[in-house]
Amino acid sequence: MSNLKNIQDTNFGLEKIFAEAKDFLPLLGTDYVELYVGNAKQAAHFYKTALGFQSYAYAGLETGLKDRVSYVLIQDKIRLVLTTPLPGNKFIEEHLTKHGDGVKVIALWVDDARSAWEETTKRGAKSYMEPRVESDEHGEVVRSGIHTYGDTVHVFVERKNYKGVFMPGFVKWESSYNPTTVGLRYIDHMVGNVGWNEMNVWAKFYNEVMGFANLITFDDKDISTEYTALMSKVMTNGNGRIKFPINEPAEGKKKSQIEEYLDFYSGPGCQHIAVATNNIIETVSEMTKRGVEFLYVPGTYYDTILDRVGEIDEDLIALKELGIMVDRDDEGYLLQIFTKPLEDRPTLFFEIIQRKGATSFGKGNFQALFESIEAEQERRGTL
Repeated sequence: MSNLKNIQDTNFGLEKIFAEAKDFLPLLGTDYVELYVGNAKQAAHFYKTALGFQSYAYAGLETGLKDRVSYVLIQDKIRLVLTTPLPGNKFIEEHLTKHGDGVKVIALWVDDARSAWEETTKRGAKSYMEPRVESDEHGEVVRSGIHTYGDTVHVFVERKNYKGVFMPGFVKWESSYNPTTVGLRYIDHMVGNVGWNEMNVWAKFYNEVMGFANLITFDDKDISTEYTALMSKVMTNGNGRIKFPINEPAEGKKKSQIEEYLDFYSGPGCQHIAVATNNIIETVSEMTKRGVEFLYVPGTYYDTILDRVGEIDEDLIALKELGIMVDRDDEGYLLQIFTKPLEDRPTLFFEIIQRKGATSFGKGNFQALFESIEAEQERRGTL
């Protein structure tokens, strides 16, 4: 495999890649992310308290839904749906038994859900949900869906003819408890972990089935430490609004974070959700106050950081105190930090990212980041 294929080598690199993406769907953005969780009511309280999400919509027994309960939370352009099965819903129960809490649905906003389903299934996607119309007095939503890696699915959502709260079957979720937001704005990217030798399989899927292009490729020389390694391909749709890095394990002396994830999630799945902020220092400071735990970055990382990334606007002391990392590419720089897993299983976590021109993914931080992850693995006894 070649070294880093960085699309920003020329001023026209990104335009060229986006032009190569066959955006026949097209995708307008991320509509929502649905997580299957063991207790949606308690999980919703956590996401509100710790991550600053707000109450938005609800569906359950009180709305006529007999087999599950769903709470919808919102923060700026981010919508999370937390769903728990009620007795008799074997499908979600089995998913939770196998995977624990985690992402089931990555829903994509489209102008035509019927066409999106037809275009992807005729290119080889396995159907998850044939186009269906859901309606109430506020209009209609059309949804369809396909399978992707592991038990993860993409649902295409067409909502141009709907004026209600979220979608039919949901009611407005009124709550007297709504902590202030922490400044999260939108989903920057979502990372999928797949099994050995499956990265190219799924990169090909996103290219041929969904019209994505390969934005960046990292091999095991780019993402490795003394002990572990992985490989990754970042796939993007034509307008650049949807980016899916796909990770697979690589040979190393010890068990990599990807292998640990696959073991505890019992297969491929969404490893982390990267969410953007306009002020990462304020966001991470507030999240830390609310009890969110972040990966520890050794203080020595900051000794030479300005030599590597050049002048930045932020106070280096504040970045060091919070453990926020910095990296630069030809377009600018970015700041990023990673939470520890948000569940008992070491699986799903969040990345907080602030882009100041940079369009890359923090290659210069990989060494420090993976050493921090390995330290956590060692504490868990899974390295």
